[in-house]
This record gives sequence, C-alpha cells and structure tokens, in this order.
Amino acid sequence: MDKTIFNVLIVLTSHDQLGDTGQKTGFWVEEFAAPYYVLADAGVEITIASPKGGQPPIDPKSALPDFQTEATKRFDADKALQEKLAHSIPLSDVNEKDYDAIFYPGGHGPLWDLTNDVHSIQLIESFWKEGKPVAAVCHAPGVLRFVKDEAGNPLVKGKKVTGFSNTEEEAVQLTDVVPYLVEDALKNLGGNYSKTEDWKSYSVQDGNLITGQNPASSERTAEKLLDLLRKN
Repeated sequence: MDKTIFNVLIVLTSHDQLGDTGQKTGFWVEEFAAPYYVLADAGVEITIASPKGGQPPIDPKSALPDFQTEATKRFDADKALQEKLAHSIPLSDVNEKDYDAIFYPGGHGPLWDLTNDVHSIQLIESFWKEGKPVAAVCHAPGVLRFVKDEAGNPLVKGKKVTGFSNTEEEAVQLTDVVPYLVEDALKNLGGNYSKTEDWKSYSVQDGNLITGQNPASSERTAEKLLDLLRKN
C-alpha cells in the first residue's frame, strides 16, 4: 500500500438497552477514544459509522471516574471529535472500497445489534476478501459471530483470537444478561481463543485479524492495526 495516509472505518453500536434490566448500555468510551487517538495522531483519516447513524449511545458506566484514562479525558475535552461522533454515518451508506481497514470498539451494545447486523457482516466479509485488516476489541469480537470467509467457514475458525472473557463477564455480573458470552462464541466457532489475567492488556493478531481482550487492550489493538497498515 504505497501511501502515507490511511482511511480507517470505526464502527460503533446503536444499541442502548442492557437486555431487559432497564439499564443503559452502548459503546465503552475508552475502547473508542484510545484507538481513535492512536490512529488519528499517526495521520490516519477516520470515519465513524453505526447501524442507525447519528449519535451512538455511550455506556454511562464507561464515563464514571473509575474508568477514566488519558484518552477518555482527552475525548471529554475534544469538542470536534464529540461533534464528529454525533454525526456517525449509517452503516448502510458505507462502501468498503473507501477504506483500508475496519475497527470495532466494544461495550455491551454490539452484542445486540452489530453481531446480527446484515450491513456489518457484509462489510467485514468484504474487507476480509480484499485482504484488508479487521480489528475488534473487548465485546466487539462478537461481531464476527456470523461472519464467513470466502470458503463459507466461520471467519474465526482456526485463527488466534481473544475477546472479553467469561471471568470478566462474571466480574461485572452480566453473565445472565448478555445474549451470549464472547469467549464461548469464539471457541464454539473454532477460534483459537486465548486470554490473559482479567483487566490486563492483551491483544492477538492472526494475519489481517486483530482482536483485544478488554478495555485495557484498546490502545495495543490499535497500535497493531497501525503497524499492519504500514506493512501492507
């Protein structure tokens, strides 16, 4: 890829209900902000998309003081990015040919909408077929659940993957609320799932597929994506 400016598509959830608990969910701020700044600071052009377009819902828990990082503080002060985020484009308007890679931040929201979203599934399959990097962190590797490779097999089958672990889901007491467990789903699809200690940074790469385990893995996952873009 003989160019210095890359175009990356970041896809966020539009889902804001945590099952039938009455609580709100959405995307996890750190998992969007950390990768965004890793890429943007390197000169990457970033487009934000979501199933419904407009403002993707932020998981209110991710805005609590306990979960603040340098990236989230920067986001809170970044009015231009907040404005850009508020005008995410609908996934149905996205064309894979306009981008060099695709990145999915997590939060619990994607388990309900992006996992089953036809446009999202088709997009990932298009990126994969064209040899473009696909990256996802925390709960977002769940968006690969129904994605197939060119041979019709699950995309993650036989590949090194990670994602939010069963023990981490237990720790946040949502095991019985989520529609499925990310770790179990990846294993059931034949993925070569691995993890590190809960809440520690852990990211794995298998060719053009990059996945991160949890919020702490967001930055490293984006750095691996950037490295891969530069090598391609």
